[in-house]
Amino acid sequence: MDDTIPAALDRAARDFRTAPALADADAGRWTFAELRDEALTVARAFAASGIEAGDRVAIWAPNTAHWVLAALGASCAGATLVPVNTRYTAVEAADVLHRSDARALIVSGPFLGADRLADLRATGVALPPLVVTLPDWASFLRRAPGVPLAAAETRAAGVRPDDLSDILFTSGTTGRSKGAMSAHRQALGVASAWAGIAGLTSDDNYLVINPFFHSFGWKAGILACLVTGATIVPQAVFDVPRACELIARERITVLPGAPTLYIGLLDHPSRAGHDLSSLRLVVTGAATVPPALITRIRTELGAGTVLTAYGLTEAVVATMCRPGDDDRTVATTSGRAAAGMEVRIGDEDGEILLRGPNVMLGYLDDPAATAEAIDAGGWLHTGDVGRLDDRGYLTITDRLKDMYISGGFNVYPAEVERVLAGMPAVAETAVVGVPDERLGEVGRAYVVPRPGFDLHPADVITFCRSRLAGYKVPRSVELRAELPHNASGKVLKFQLREAS
Repeated sequence: MDDTIPAALDRAARDFRTAPALADADAGRWTFAELRDEALTVARAFAASGIEAGDRVAIWAPNTAHWVLAALGASCAGATLVPVNTRYTAVEAADVLHRSDARALIVSGPFLGADRLADLRATGVALPPLVVTLPDWASFLRRAPGVPLAAAETRAAGVRPDDLSDILFTSGTTGRSKGAMSAHRQALGVASAWAGIAGLTSDDNYLVINPFFHSFGWKAGILACLVTGATIVPQAVFDVPRACELIARERITVLPGAPTLYIGLLDHPSRAGHDLSSLRLVVTGAATVPPALITRIRTELGAGTVLTAYGLTEAVVATMCRPGDDDRTVATTSGRAAAGMEVRIGDEDGEILLRGPNVMLGYLDDPAATAEAIDAGGWLHTGDVGRLDDRGYLTITDRLKDMYISGGFNVYPAEVERVLAGMPAVAETAVVGVPDERLGEVGRAYVVPRPGFDLHPADVITFCRSRLAGYKVPRSVELRAELPHNASGKVLKFQLREAS
């Protein structure tokens, strides 16, 4: 395995030279040899613009070929990548730019009804010295001839495995985001481990809907394709008709995503009009993955391999199911340790603890938060609660912060959500604790009905009563057309609590 991203790019150009590397209907197509050449052109443009090795390059843009080229070019220039969440407001993005001391910003043009650069300028914050908008990408590349190709190749070759590869900021759903730092060897180690278990090869076409700014989209997406020769097919935002079109046209074989992605795909009427038979591998993960969803993915989408996995920004890939695991294992666990990770359960609170070569180096400029997250023994405290079976397979019970106490009993919402997922009429659900004068807190279930089903709150409560202890049964149910999600597909429970 090559231990730096520029070295991995060189190897891919040698091993998969004329094979398709990147396919974007709006921006073009590149072979692996062309991808390496284009990344070096981007690196030369960065160098000509004053970007030095060790500088931070931020990207605030959706999944496109330009994101891939900018990221690989930054790595070849010896810079550190700082992906910025496309859901962030300008104020949040400005905070990331300031704290990371970004020297360059690659930013989209108008996207999802917002002009991000204009919004940033409106905040009054000082922008990085180099700002490139994607509509001006060609103008940026015209700077490249100012730096000889040999100089760019020398800088790329000078990147070391322990150099800082990226700073990925956490979702910030419970407080100010923190920048998790990883080295090149770690980014590629995670990518290789995930790709190896998934069986990714140069024959695969990988539809990457997971945001590139997220650890999964960047490392188990772009970098996983780079180390295996699979083709990257980016999709800027999840849109079911567009996804169906891409799967059919590009003969997509690999489609990871959150459970909500597959629910949306399976239940959308446009699915029937497209040939999705090329799909062979689906990877998902969450505290709650309905067993019925696994069955539907196999039978209705025809995916031969369905895997679940568990990870987080600070470690990316922690556990993963293996091909050949039965449906029950896939639906009820997140697999066993992967990527050289050790997994154990804390004695006092059942917290999932991780230790291994790909645990983050630490949080950017925050030694206190780093010490709180990683103890003296090197164990990362995830904030998730779970249990291990006798095979070493992990079941996520819940988040520590999501647990609530009802009448003196601990209630883990994920357990209730798992039961609700068994209702045929339920597409998605989230359970939170809300104040109660007598019991302290009680459960409230937010439920999204499946299209074509008539669902009433009383039905939900009745269903739970027959399957759960009384203190676990939600006391109220609110039906919704949709739940709030972050860009990675996680339900934003703090918004539901605020609305309660």
